[in-house]
Amino acid sequence: MPKQIVPLSDVQVKNAKPQEKDMTLFDGGGLYLLVGKQKHDPAGKPLPASKLWRMKYRYSGKERLLSFGAYPAVTLSDARQRREEAKKLLANGIDPSEAKKAHKAAMAENNANNFEKIARDWHAQKQADWTENHAKRLLRGLEVDVFPFIGSKPINEIRTPELAELLERIASRTLETAHRLKIAIDMTFKYAVVRGKCEQNPAASLRGVLPTVKNKHMAAPTDPKEVAPLLRAIDGFTGSFIVKCAMQLAPLLFVRPGELRQAEWSEIDLEAAEWNISAEKMKMRVAHLVPLSRQAIEILKSLQPLTGHGKYVFPCHRSPLRCMSENAVNAGLRRLGFDKQEITGHGFRAMARTILDEVLQFRPDIVEHQLAHKVKDPLGRAYNRTSHLAERRKMMQVWSDYLDGLKNGAKVIPLKRAEG
Repeated sequence: MPKQIVPLSDVQVKNAKPQEKDMTLFDGGGLYLLVGKQKHDPAGKPLPASKLWRMKYRYSGKERLLSFGAYPAVTLSDARQRREEAKKLLANGIDPSEAKKAHKAAMAENNANNFEKIARDWHAQKQADWTENHAKRLLRGLEVDVFPFIGSKPINEIRTPELAELLERIASRTLETAHRLKIAIDMTFKYAVVRGKCEQNPAASLRGVLPTVKNKHMAAPTDPKEVAPLLRAIDGFTGSFIVKCAMQLAPLLFVRPGELRQAEWSEIDLEAAEWNISAEKMKMRVAHLVPLSRQAIEILKSLQPLTGHGKYVFPCHRSPLRCMSENAVNAGLRRLGFDKQEITGHGFRAMARTILDEVLQFRPDIVEHQLAHKVKDPLGRAYNRTSHLAERRKMMQVWSDYLDGLKNGAKVIPLKRAEG
């Protein structure tokens, strides 16, 4: 007759103390608690007891062992429930150890195919096509607004209603971010479908789930009467000389703020009066050439003794190994008393586009090319970075001279749209 085993109590399990050798406390049905022998730290102080749940069972005539985890994370009640589940498997001819391995493998596969893992793989593949700032901003948006909610879920278990709810939650705070992340989510699912990680794209049905974003133009003065006081205020800036030079160059060159602050001395040829920006720094991923006017060269030469020994034309004040903060120019404009409804660093582009076209009457395609927008000729060919270089050199010098005239009180030519 088999020896009768008295089931364990919670108190027994809790109070079990380690001995000189491993100790086994049986609960019945093959379940037992393995209490590890007493161990000590380097100072000789006793370490807490190791208590592990185990279950002995027989399968195909052989004795086997199943682990249920450690106490107290796995309580006596939890261990007994797992014992009963193992018995059910045995009753159906299934080895509990093999079932556990299969479950673990399935979990590992799900973790390898969860949304966050695949989204990060997609992002890593695509970031070579983006500017550094765009890649960082997009990944940060995913980390803050998407991964905490669906990142750990297997990608093939995510459904359209769940994505719609997620995007509506983001849109309640910022609609622009919701639209940007909606595109990223859609592209992640397309990436997953192509690679066999899921069978369909639930984001494909999200059209219309978000309100349309109303385009906002970057704040900028486009009336010459308003430009003059702004330029004079910049010339009178008493803060950082590096920031002042950046603010002075912003209206002269009207490049994107990120392109300006990441300018490197190695890209600038003062003798040739050119600034060659590499493709990886450009929004459209196409190399861009900026002709430098006499005024722009004077500003750069005044800055060269201060920063010319380093990499960046506008280094960060905390570390010369990084470029100037993306908020530096806007902060300088705020310090001068101009709020974000009046002018932003990006707004100088709108200012130049409007006045060059409507006042100075340069051809729109020349202006657009200097803005580094996608411009094609009548045959559909995209202009390269040196296209219309002579006209652009002339335009950039005329533009700088025109701004100097405004600062010095020259007669203002009215906008064409105001004529008549």
